[in-house]
This record gives sequence, structure tokens and C-alpha cells, in this order.
Amino acid sequence: MRIHILGICGTFMAGIAQLAREFGHEVTGSDLNVYPPMSTQLQASGIQLREGYEPSHIDPKVDFVIVGNVISRGNPAMEYVLNQKIPYQSGPQWLAENILRDRWVLAVSGTHGKTTTTSMLTWILEAAGKNPGFLIGGVPENFGISARSGKSPYFVIEADEYDSAFFDKRSKFIHYGPKTLILNNLEYDHADIFPNLEAIKQQFQFMIRTVPGNGLIIQNALEPNLVDVLAKGCWTKISTFAGTEADWQAKLSRPDGSEFEVYYKKELVGVVEWQLLGQHNVNNALAALSAAHHAGVRPSEATASLSSFKNVKRRLEVKGQVKNITVYDDFAHHPTAIATTLAGLRAKIGNARIVAILEFGSNTMKMGVHKESIEDSLSLADVVICKEPDNAKWNLQETLKHFKQSTAIYKTVDELVQKSVPTFKQGDHVVVMSNGGFDGIHNKLLKALQEGA
Repeated sequence: MRIHILGICGTFMAGIAQLAREFGHEVTGSDLNVYPPMSTQLQASGIQLREGYEPSHIDPKVDFVIVGNVISRGNPAMEYVLNQKIPYQSGPQWLAENILRDRWVLAVSGTHGKTTTTSMLTWILEAAGKNPGFLIGGVPENFGISARSGKSPYFVIEADEYDSAFFDKRSKFIHYGPKTLILNNLEYDHADIFPNLEAIKQQFQFMIRTVPGNGLIIQNALEPNLVDVLAKGCWTKISTFAGTEADWQAKLSRPDGSEFEVYYKKELVGVVEWQLLGQHNVNNALAALSAAHHAGVRPSEATASLSSFKNVKRRLEVKGQVKNITVYDDFAHHPTAIATTLAGLRAKIGNARIVAILEFGSNTMKMGVHKESIEDSLSLADVVICKEPDNAKWNLQETLKHFKQSTAIYKTVDELVQKSVPTFKQGDHVVVMSNGGFDGIHNKLLKALQEGA
């Protein structure tokens, strides 16, 4: 079958393309912006990419079109699909009907930590010989690809609450039918489609209604919003993690979270020593361990496998080090994620300087929904540098004036690099935070450092 994917370079849609290709379909795709890591992964799989949404990018003999949620009415390619009566579906619906049917689906939901926790769970099952299928919103280093079908009943999926398509406003995760469901956390996000927190809670409640009675819901015991959602109705057994009374708990052996003991029902079941940092990642691990246990992996085996877990690209990923200045890439863009990322790094590096460089690219941040939380979320950074947001509905410069630490804001990435790099000092940790490509800023910083700018 000839399949064309609109919005193919999004992390989710790139995974759909990978799976469709693996099942023998001829896959092409188009997107407004084609950039790594998804573009390189797709091209390596032999998938032809076109930049832009010209109708001519769609083969006249195409059998089917999968539509990403970035596509709206008025998009030239979508208008062509509708006018030509070409069959089409949303990505989540195609996935549910073609891949997830008859599988044991392990879904990882939550505002933060979905990609990392999904990757952990997938690696635990892989190390245990379960050979799971997976679709992850990033590229896990242990696998080098974001999706595969697998050769077992198990399929691990990152369960996003964002909508499915312009013609299907249900959250993506409504389609997945998980038997094992992780509820990692729940905060207000995606302000472009959800008017308030209650609207997101409603979608989570709809998802909970799809979990069978013989399944398992794994709940972060420290999250009051999840307690509220479950109180509206739950027909499935619940296992809890984090918190003093939870089924799964951790005791830090090192304050940065790089080593910790794992307890299940108050009994020590293993010790994890790994590359990751931060209490948030320790909690992510507990969720993954609980889900793996439900799928039949012994806790001692699961904890041992986490020692060889490699984090996902763009999660405090070291991009390079020049003159003892380390440059990191991180996907954090919500205030909570920014704060937890910096807390983990601070616990690791002590009093060394942290330079935080941010691009507020998400729709929620551009709308200024969390502008009151930005200062607190960046409190552990010594220097804060921002690119001025495009089409923002709030005054970032005014917000930065109230920060206690040194701040700067620039209109372009090139200006930011040119003026910031000379201020860096030996021993600095430069953390670049963005949910987009940020105009290749990481390589520009490293090049400028090497040239002694």
C-alpha cells in the first residue's frame, strides 16, 4: 500500500512512518520543517521526505493518507486529499487499528517524563528478553530508533494527551486501549487546545475508562490531580509509586539520584546505579519498574537492567565540551520540567555555574500561561539567556527584569551566540532548553567556543 504522511517529522508521526514501513508499506511524507533527529532516522529507513505541503508532494497513486495533528483545514495538501476523496485517518487511529489490536499495550501518560519513562520500560522488557514493540516520542539511545513493531505481545507506547487530528479532538491516548497504564503526573499544559486543567482531567478519565478490569493502573502517589481523576471512577487495580506509603519506593544513595535503592511493598528488591540524574528520573524509574513487574519481569532483574539504560536524546544530552565548558541539549519547556532538570544537574555539579539558554517554542509558553512560574523554575541557574519568542502574547523582557540572577534576551540565535559565548567561563554548564530545533544553536555555541569568540 502507498501511504503518505502529513506532518511526518513530528516525533509521533515519524514513529508511525517507521512502523508502516516495517509492515511493508511504501511510505512517503511531507512536513513544514524537516530537521533531525527524526528526519535522519526516516531517511535512513528509506522514507522519502518532502519539505512543505504542496499537493504535488502526494503521489497521484497514493492509497491512503495519515494526518498529523499539526495539519488544519486550509493546508494545501489536506485540501487536495479532501477534494480528491483520498482515504485518510489520524495517526492514533491508524496505529490502533493496524498495530495495537490484540497486543498487550503498556502506555505511559503524564505531563512530564513520558518519553524517558517509556524508554526505560522498553529497555527493561528488552533486557528481560520480551522483545517488545514500541513507539516513543524521541530516540532512545539503547535502540537508536523511535519505533518498531517487535516480536511479542508487548507494545510500549508514549501516551500523549494532545489531540489526535483536526477532525478528531480526542486525546491520542484514547485510541490505545492499554492493559498496563502509567499515570506519571498531571499539570496544566497544551493551552492551545485545553481551556483549563479540568478539561485535561476529563481526557485522563476517558482513558482510565478504557483500561480493562484485569489490567493495572500505576499511579504517582504524590500527584493530587491524579487522585482527583481516579476518584471520578476506576474499575482497575491500582499500584502506586513514590511517596512514603506507595507500593514502589526509592531511597537515594547519592543526592543527585545517580544511585538509589528500590523497595517494593517495603522490601528491598534492588539497587540502581545509572547515568541519569534527578529525583524526577528516580520516580520515572519506579513507574517503569512497576509496569515491567506487571508484564512478568522480576524486580531484581528489572533494577539490574536500568544500570545499562541510556537516556533519550535531548534529555540533558551532552553535545560537546570545549575549554572545560559543557554544552547540553534538553527538551524541557514546561516550568516543572525546567526546574527538575536544573535540580538534577545542580545536585551533580555542586557550585559550578549553570547557564540556562531557553527558547519558549511551545504554544503554551508563547501564550504566557506559565509566565508567573518561570522565575522560580529557573532559580537554580546562575545566568538566564533567552531568545525572544516569536508571536508571543506576553512580554518576556518585562518578566526577566524581576529575576535575581543575570539575564539577557536576544532577537536571533546568531546574536545570542555572538554576544553570550564571550561571557562563558571555564567550568560552566550551558543547558539549552527547547522543544524545537532552536536553529542549530548547540553546534553554533560549540563552534564559537572552539574559535575563541
